Amino acid sequence: MRLTSYTNYALRILMYCALHPDKLVRVQDISQAYGISRAHLLKATRQLGQLGYLENVRGRTGGIRLGKSPEAIIVGDVVRHTEELDEFVECFNDSKNTCPLIGVCKLSVLFAAGLKAFFAELDKVTLADLVSHPAALLSRLDGETVE
Repeated sequence: MRLTSYTNYALRILMYCALHPDKLVRVQDISQAYGISRAHLLKATRQLGQLGYLENVRGRTGGIRLGKSPEAIIVGDVVRHTEELDEFVECFNDSKNTCPLIGVCKLSVLFAAGLKAFFAELDKVTLADLVSHPAALLSRLDGETVE
């Protein structure tokens, strides 16, 4: 199984904002810290704002910040919102499935059970858990430190 870069970027954006709770963060700052194209981050930032994970502040002095507390952001929920799970395997998508084994094949049942177990683990983790060692994380992002 492989998550998309989009989901990876979405989680990194949230982590960066959680590590900088007292300020508006610019997408350019996140881009520079992670070495990711600003253009790649903008789409994820917009969706995270629409979902309420981020607050997007427009204008020359604008930026983004968390729209919820880090303890309220569950990693499994973010992944569910950013991945197209009906595309995980063809047989998960009723409208695109062409497999003649649908309904009798146990492979789709196995994949569904595996995906359920995967999300059960992700649902145990919050954004706060991901950034529980801010000094170590910030030291990797342009040498920043926490006071």
